[in-house]
Parts: sequence; C-alpha cells; structure tokens
Amino acid sequence: MTNTLHTRFEAALQHLPLVAILRGLTPAEAEPVAQTLYQAGFRLIEVPLNSPDPFTSIASIRQCLPSDALVGAGTVLEAEDVTRLKNIGGELVVMPHADTSVISAAKAQGLISMPGIVTPTEAFAALKAGANALKLFPAELVSPAIVKAMRPILPKGTRLFPVGGITPDTMAPFLAVGVSGFGLGSALYSPGVPLAQLARQAECFVAAWKTQHAA
Repeated sequence: MTNTLHTRFEAALQHLPLVAILRGLTPAEAEPVAQTLYQAGFRLIEVPLNSPDPFTSIASIRQCLPSDALVGAGTVLEAEDVTRLKNIGGELVVMPHADTSVISAAKAQGLISMPGIVTPTEAFAALKAGANALKLFPAELVSPAIVKAMRPILPKGTRLFPVGGITPDTMAPFLAVGVSGFGLGSALYSPGVPLAQLARQAECFVAAWKTQHAA
C-alpha cells in the first residue's frame, strides 16, 4: 500500500502540486466543495483538524473523489490523530510544525507527511523522521531569499511548499528559487464561499501555476 500511495502522491504532484487547505469546512460543504476543486484540477486536499467535525468531512471527501486525489488532515498535532486519519482512509498528514513523533507516526502508518518548518534545523530533523515534503510556514516569514539560501544545503529532491498568504500574484518569486508547489488557504477557500466563486478562485490559481511554472 505504501508504494501505491507514494506513486499516487507523485502523480498528483505532476498533475497539479497545489494543496487546497479547507480550514473551517463543515461536513455539509465537504462534497460539493471537494468536487468543485477536483473539477478545477486539484488533486491534493486537506481539512485542518480545527475545522468543525473534520474527520467526518475528510471521510466524505475521500469517498466522493476518485483515487487520483489524495485527501487528508491539516493542523495535525498528535500522533493519535494519524491513526484516526488512517482508519477513515485519509492519506495526507499536514502539520504546522515539525514534531518528529507525528512525522514518524505518519511514516509508520504508510501515510504522506508534510510538516511545517522554518529553519534548516527543523528541515533536517523532519526529513530524518521520514517527511515526504516540507511545508514552509508561514511563508510570510520564509521569504524567497531565505528559500534560496536554504535550497543548496537541503538534500537534492527535497520538496518545498510555501504556505501562508499565497495568492496567484505571489507565486512567481517562490517558483524562481525552486519550490515544488504551494499550500493555498483563504485566498482559495473560506467557509461559506459560493461554489461559483470557489471555482473562479481555483481556476485563477491553476492558471497562475501553469503560466508561471512554464516561464
């Protein structure tokens, strides 16, 4: 299963390496929001655990989307949450920090982990614990200049995903220094957003990624 999940993760990144962060999502919104994002091209979706009834939403999204989408939890703070996520079919463990016990738990369960890091010390500890990618959080603190300085010392192939304040207009400077993708929060989704507006915002991000990544 682990190898299959890693293959699916690689395919999702090749398709569109943008992670939709659905903070505040309710179970009633889960399926229509997820399907709108999937239709726009998103294949990586997380529901932060400080959202209302997040595990119900995650299970619902996992059941309604095809297997080429990976679904999981954000703001994962405890190893126990990793087990609960695995039990409902979740695949992504996204964290605001680099707690190695949570990263190790995700690896032991065969799930994909994306811990949050700011410093090289945190980055190396997270990679050693088994992180599959690194979330640069908050991106307002880890500027493109800092990413450029960190990139040469990190292992070749390390995937970096800035998260925090990312908009279609702020992606280019990060792409110029070699990030792999982005996590998208309130500029993409906010609770109660009309589906038509969500679709437009998703399309703007997809278009910006395709244009700027090809540049």
